[in-house]
Amino acid sequence: MSETIEPFSTNLNFRIRSVLEKYNLKAEIRLSNLKGFFHYDDDVNKMLASGKDPLIYEYYENSQPSVDGYLNFGVTIIYPGKVGKEYFLTRGHYHAKEGTAEVYYDLKGEGIMLLQTKKGESKWIQLTPGQATYVPPFWAHRTVNTGKKKLYVLFAYPSDSGHDYDIIKQRGFSKLVVEEKGKPRIVDNPSFT
Repeated sequence: MSETIEPFSTNLNFRIRSVLEKYNLKAEIRLSNLKGFFHYDDDVNKMLASGKDPLIYEYYENSQPSVDGYLNFGVTIIYPGKVGKEYFLTRGHYHAKEGTAEVYYDLKGEGIMLLQTKKGESKWIQLTPGQATYVPPFWAHRTVNTGKKKLYVLFAYPSDSGHDYDIIKQRGFSKLVVEEKGKPRIVDNPSFT
């Protein structure tokens, strides 16, 4: 390895906004940043046209050099809400280095993780506090907040894995998480290609 990193630690602290007390990367993702990621484009456009551009999710990360053997880790906070009947979600991604995995740990809140392969296989996992979820290599993954409170998820992945968001923006996920009769329901995405 070309660089040496000293061991370090950080605390999870729910009294601060970031939850992670130490981080070197922060991102706030608003609805305007997610055009093309929600299925119901008309609902997105109506919200934005009315002047609403809600914060959908944010993440705080300890990023390391993009070198084999290092790990990035952080916390994503997904806000409660919906665009039309589709729950707030993350972009979702495949890893650019396809043979890499990721681990998620639900710290607080409820949601669903959607997963799919490029061959069309799909799965979903209910997220509840204290649950760890392993995302194997070659699986795209997206986190959806189906609760009425913020969803806090700890993640860790190889720092050289990269993210491929474009394929998700072009093809979408094969499943959608929508509210029907006051409850989350997983349905086929009619626009999935």
